[in-house]
Amino acid sequence: MIFRALADLTVAIHLAFVLFVIAGGLLVLWRPALAWAHLPAAAWGAWIELSGGICPLTPLENALRARGGGTVYDESFVERYLVPLIYPESLTRELQTMLGVLVIVTNVAMYAVVLARRKRTRPRSPS
Repeated sequence: MIFRALADLTVAIHLAFVLFVIAGGLLVLWRPALAWAHLPAAAWGAWIELSGGICPLTPLENALRARGGGTVYDESFVERYLVPLIYPESLTRELQTMLGVLVIVTNVAMYAVVLARRKRTRPRSPS
């Protein structure tokens, strides 16, 4: 019972991390200091997608499910939980690359807004 609960908690943390990677730039618009946490998270998320790797939380969840007597899966977290929500077919390498690029483009756009706001609000030095 405890291992299944820990596996479910791992899924929840994993989903929160994925959402932070994708949309954390919006939080940075609100609190620019969050960039110190978001930039490494976004870089990790993009790297995992672009490299075709698997986040370490996926094997952790599988290990916890196995210890709890549940079923494990072979695909990544994105393939298992997110792709079925967004796309009806399974994740392809091309789609995975596209998701990685989307993370980068979305976050570059959000950080451009953050930097533009910061530039506007800085006091001008007397000339």
